[in-house]
Amino acid sequence: MTPLQLAGFSASIFIGVSLGLIGGGGSILTLPVLVYLLGVSPVMSTAYSLFIVGATSLVGSVNYMRQKQVNYQAALLFAIPSFLAVFLIRKYIVPVIPDPVFATDTFSLGKNMAIMVFFALIMLAASASMIRDKKNKSGDVDGPVQFNLPLIVLEGLLVGCLTGLVGAGGGFLIIPALVLLARLPMKMAVGTSLLIIAAKSLIGFLGDLSNEIIDWPFLLEFTALSIAGIFLGTYVARFVPSQHLKKAFGYFVLVMGLYIIAKETIL
Repeated sequence: MTPLQLAGFSASIFIGVSLGLIGGGGSILTLPVLVYLLGVSPVMSTAYSLFIVGATSLVGSVNYMRQKQVNYQAALLFAIPSFLAVFLIRKYIVPVIPDPVFATDTFSLGKNMAIMVFFALIMLAASASMIRDKKNKSGDVDGPVQFNLPLIVLEGLLVGCLTGLVGAGGGFLIIPALVLLARLPMKMAVGTSLLIIAAKSLIGFLGDLSNEIIDWPFLLEFTALSIAGIFLGTYVARFVPSQHLKKAFGYFVLVMGLYIIAKETIL
């Protein structure tokens, strides 16, 4: 095993740890780890990311289910449009994206470059969400759960399209939506988000089964390490304030996003 491969499989544990610690964010590292450390093509990496993120999030959501910290009604309302969007994007849109996406006499934007740059922009948005101080939006809302149905459906479609295109779980969009639009407490929003991410990611992966040749031994090994990481992260989360970890992780994601943009466009 080469040093890059060793780093890649080690990073798979970190992906799970971050999901266990802060309920999200780790999935956004899966694509760059697969592409830059393990040499998987960007298009194939988006498919692998769906399976890895889905399986890991599903295991993580079980702990929240046991604690009765999952709101199944909110999950269903959010998930149905998200399921539809991610499946259709993976099945019909991604395979027909042209390569190059855009070209002139002096410049050509290839499909792989377009995917990585778009993903880097999503990373920057995610980092801003994690870094921003939300003391006044801690999720400890008062009153009964109230659903803003049209906005929840719209958010579900948006996150489904995002997941379908780049394989990111979208927790940085789902959790604020559940807190603000469904008035869920933060811990319940995290548990519900993990369940939504798991379901829509695995359903999205089904759209790739007929389009891609899957290296199952590699994929299952990477996923198993990520699942081991989420158990470790869940344990450590009992002793470390999640808000501090989320902000620190946000800065790390910010640096990674900037690096990807520089590598794809300048370096």
